[in-house]
Amino acid sequence: MSYPESILYQVGKPARYIGGEWNAISKNWQKTNLKIAISYPDIYELSMSNMALPILYKLFNSQPDILAERVFAPWIDMEAAMRASKTPLLSLETGHPLKDFDIIGFSLGYELTYTNVLNMLDLAGIPVLASERDDSYPIVIAGGSSAHNPEPMVDFIDFFVIGEAEAVLPKLISCFREWKWEGERLSKQELFRQIATIDGIYVPSLYHVEYQSEGLFKSITPIEAEASPQIKRQLIAKLPPPITKPVVPFIEIVHDRGAIEISRGCSQGCRFCQAGIIYRPVRQRPQKEILQAVGELITNCGYDEVSLVSLSTSDYPNINNLVARITQCYGSQDLSLSLPSLRIDSASVKLIDSLPRQKKSGLTFAPEAGSQRLQRVINKYTPEDELMETAATAFSQGWTNLKLYFMLGLPTETTNDIESLIQLISRVHSLSRKSPGKRPNIRISLSTFIPKPHTPFQWVAQENESDLIAKHELIKQGLRHKGIRLSWQDTKVSLLEAILSRGDRRLGGVIYQAWQLGARFDGWSEHFNYDIWLSAFRKVGLEPDFYARRQRPFDEPLPWSHIDVGLCPTFLEREYSRALKGKETPDCRYKACSACGLERWHPDCQQRLQSASS
Repeated sequence: MSYPESILYQVGKPARYIGGEWNAISKNWQKTNLKIAISYPDIYELSMSNMALPILYKLFNSQPDILAERVFAPWIDMEAAMRASKTPLLSLETGHPLKDFDIIGFSLGYELTYTNVLNMLDLAGIPVLASERDDSYPIVIAGGSSAHNPEPMVDFIDFFVIGEAEAVLPKLISCFREWKWEGERLSKQELFRQIATIDGIYVPSLYHVEYQSEGLFKSITPIEAEASPQIKRQLIAKLPPPITKPVVPFIEIVHDRGAIEISRGCSQGCRFCQAGIIYRPVRQRPQKEILQAVGELITNCGYDEVSLVSLSTSDYPNINNLVARITQCYGSQDLSLSLPSLRIDSASVKLIDSLPRQKKSGLTFAPEAGSQRLQRVINKYTPEDELMETAATAFSQGWTNLKLYFMLGLPTETTNDIESLIQLISRVHSLSRKSPGKRPNIRISLSTFIPKPHTPFQWVAQENESDLIAKHELIKQGLRHKGIRLSWQDTKVSLLEAILSRGDRRLGGVIYQAWQLGARFDGWSEHFNYDIWLSAFRKVGLEPDFYARRQRPFDEPLPWSHIDVGLCPTFLEREYSRALKGKETPDCRYKACSACGLERWHPDCQQRLQSASS
């Protein structure tokens, strides 16, 4: 089965929905025992750029008795055509309705995709609420970075995978196999109780939540013996082989190139960064493996551009040598390399200059804060001289665009910090005047700080809208220079992200109401409608500011406290206190172990702690 041509003729990009791409895996539906649909709940172009999906696709499809097929959120025009013709949501590989799968798995990487999850289930003819799905419907699971606070989505998801899929899926697949071999004689609830005994699995229906009289979260406790009081994040000690035969899209996607994960995790310890917490510790791929993977990507996919992916690419040991060896091996094949997430220093510019086929169109760096004081607060200190030298090197070597990312509303931020930010950008602008040839464009992107769970700033209140707008205006007035372009995210989008990031399970009612009122693709400016969300909050009787703009004391129980990501609460409290004092915490790979808590779990961290103690 596939979507009728009468529907595809009505939509702007029918290639999003037809499948059949190079390297797509299509197994015999009748002869395969266990059928799994996997999804990142956004449009094809974004979803196909997600790093988690190819990993899951390979993990499942490498098993002879399992098929995994992809399904993504249909765009507005496609949804309208599907609903008008009563056509259900279909998988890309074989065009089977989602309702026919045994399991549907969502990768939750961004809170503003939550309403898309509900919409996809509804389009598939599957009850949106987990409590309304009997044993005839697929099991709905979720994982990903946003699942580290699963509570806002527990009304819709049967269970969550907490941590890295590679560590959890082998045991989970065994449970699914047993369930299928027994002819599904086990009820879903019996299966869920079995699955709950697997480390890293959270089954919300096996827990009871209490709230205090004033509406504060009080506790979450197991109501079944199989449910653990703490769900321990799972991680792998060594990176698995890289994905070198991914599906190659027919149409251009957001990251339209090959990608190799050269390392996972980051030890720099930026206090606002959730990824730096939940992907600890750092694990690096050997150079030999990376070199081989580049060649396989070229052969298997025909790519002429490969991205070396990491949270901090500059931290990969001897990255210069790696780039040189890739260039030496594959430069004759007209290969282009992309290095995201580089540190602010002139060496990064020189490194990029050494890349083959470099067009010198634009460089991007993220100082995050404009003053040295505030950079120490967030533990991302970059000496001003370093930024100036980096910019000067870039301009002198012919780079025509420089983009700098900053956050507003960071903890302890004052007007003086904003003035420092203006002065810093002005000095960079002055350097651009000395550039040979065409004067470079400087682009400044301003985002609103969002307090995230499991970070040292998880207790912090998000700044109110009027103060943020005042800071926007101050920067706008202070940077009326030709060649400087300012952009900033809608403060209401950031507010909603903060709400959903730090919410409890009562927000499920808000998400449900917002979806019923028409919310979907909330991360897209042309479709985001905050009035819908306000109406949803009113219907449920909750206040947005309660979740986003309220400072939380250390002794207040947090809705995500049952999710153990490996870091001790005392470490996060200590880091927050150090932030308020403007004290930096050095990178634990090069200085003393910071005793974050991972030394309980990981051999490398244990070794560093022992070395520091001796």
